[in-house]
Amino acid sequence: MENLKCIVVDDEPIARDIIESFISEIPFLELQASFGEASKALIYLEENTIDIIFSDIEMPKLTGLELVRSLTNPPVLIFITAHRNFALDGFETGAADYLVKPVRFDRFLKAVNRAKEYLSLKKTTSVHQINSDRIFIKSEGKLIKILLNEILYVEAQGDYLKFVINGASYITLGTLKAMEDVLKLPAFFRVQRSFILNLEAVRSLNGNVVELIDGKTISTALNKKDDLYQLLGIKTIK
Repeated sequence: MENLKCIVVDDEPIARDIIESFISEIPFLELQASFGEASKALIYLEENTIDIIFSDIEMPKLTGLELVRSLTNPPVLIFITAHRNFALDGFETGAADYLVKPVRFDRFLKAVNRAKEYLSLKKTTSVHQINSDRIFIKSEGKLIKILLNEILYVEAQGDYLKFVINGASYITLGTLKAMEDVLKLPAFFRVQRSFILNLEAVRSLNGNVVELIDGKTISTALNKKDDLYQLLGIKTIK
């Protein structure tokens, strides 16, 4: 794997110096820039491709969370802060790890290796279509065979996909857009930005809410409702 390009964002000069020195000790990391203000990092990220951001969370003007949420396609995030209570907010943005100051080098290295593994997996195809009725997905280090007609739904969860079949679920890297080429009409239908359903798994409908045979309820996008009803052979009542 190629070296990973990274930046540091922290309004505390000493904290930046520590992280920069840690980066210099890891051969596969390349420090591209360091910023004391998140707004300056944002300008840089609009013009440059980075693999990892090491960022404080609580900063003046623009916080680390606000920085990340403003990015359309953010790099891997490792948040570094003195406040443990920010951990939940950090992970909700999709952060790979959360380090509490003062950061130990061994803990920093663990976070970096986690980010490296994630980036390596992201570049690897995780869904393999064998033929028209089955796929293999990479989950928990194994290739798992899934028969398409057993899938109840597929849910997008950030950079991951959750495949739900009767009695089990599996997580793998991937996008719903890519899965639309595999899970096609007339058997499957994408009812909103986060879900593709097996139409045979639909138990009931209530307006734009779909109940599946496992009890799961999913809201259909308003512009998809009529198409869903038509695919199920139901005439909508205006």
